Amino acid sequence: MQSKTLPEGIQAILFALFDDQEQLDRDLMRRQTDICVAAGAHGIAALGLATEVAKLTEGERRTIMDWAAEDVAGRLPLSFTITGNSVGEQIAQLRHAESVGADWLILQPPLVGQYPAEEYIRFFGRVADAAQVPVAIQNAPAYMGRGLAEADVMTLVAQHGNIQILKAEGPVIEVARVIEATQGRVRVFNGRGGLELIDNLRAGCSGMVLAPDLIDLAVMAYEHFRRGEETAAEAVYGRMLPGIAFVMQSLEYLICYGKRLFGLRAGMPIHDRAPALPALEPGLSIVGRLAGQLGPY
Repeated sequence: MQSKTLPEGIQAILFALFDDQEQLDRDLMRRQTDICVAAGAHGIAALGLATEVAKLTEGERRTIMDWAAEDVAGRLPLSFTITGNSVGEQIAQLRHAESVGADWLILQPPLVGQYPAEEYIRFFGRVADAAQVPVAIQNAPAYMGRGLAEADVMTLVAQHGNIQILKAEGPVIEVARVIEATQGRVRVFNGRGGLELIDNLRAGCSGMVLAPDLIDLAVMAYEHFRRGEETAAEAVYGRMLPGIAFVMQSLEYLICYGKRLFGLRAGMPIHDRAPALPALEPGLSIVGRLAGQLGPY
């Protein structure tokens, strides 16, 4: 495995931005990355749930990898989520991610079937062993309907030295338990739109992986916390909280309204790729008000 610096801080995971023909929009994707870099994000990620990865063809996933690598241009660490329903499919994507310069990778469980933990452990282990960069496991049972217990995570970490990061998606109490169980052997990140951001950092999270709608404030809160300015960090988090509470009511809400919050703040048009949650007037009104309160990036 190549020597890579492990990630920390606020990692911005890109939205998939489409044109009015439901095709990936090259210019909007570039502008999104530049906004995240200018906002002070500590890393750029793509192809997670916020990127609507399940709606993308394998070719489109590779295209997003190519674009992100070109746009980041070495300015920040770069990571991609690897998804697929077979070991071979995931390794093929992993190889392309490495070829464009990914610094670390996040493995999602296959979305076909329901299997005992031992099968997921074997699956993740085979993919991780093929990687030449550090690997994270995404453990998001609330969003994906499958996940691993703390003991299962520890088994993976013990058996595969390349697994050095855990991407959790859960309440801070559960994440704190995972951090305690892993005893510092992996870096733990949470997501959930930044919910409980400051308490996640207090619990020992290395950072958060977040969509760009509130990325500037998340970075500001993180930097305050890192400097020991917890009162200031909490104040920034308080500004974020109405937006988090609204867009994180479900993954579909994040894609519909979180993306529109980003678009309003960035001055970008937002188009959906079907199937998508319809954007209704009450929701658009709330997003408009939030964007007005937060201002542009």
